[in-house]
Amino acid sequence: MKNVEIAVQGNILTIKVDLTKEFGPSSSGKTIIIASTEGNITIPDRNEKIGLNVYRKK
Repeated sequence: MKNVEIAVQGNILTIKVDLTKEFGPSSSGKTIIIASTEGNITIPDRNEKIGLNVYRKK
């Protein structure tokens, strides 16, 4: 994962992303990647999965 922190308390999933970070352009070059789970990941100690991408236009 890039710039993504997840935490579970009870049945609440919290996602933390630092919006000041950048990881360069996307493969198309149209956006700047800020955070990504880099595909779907399983939430720790759960059956659910999450896939997250945070980006902005260039």
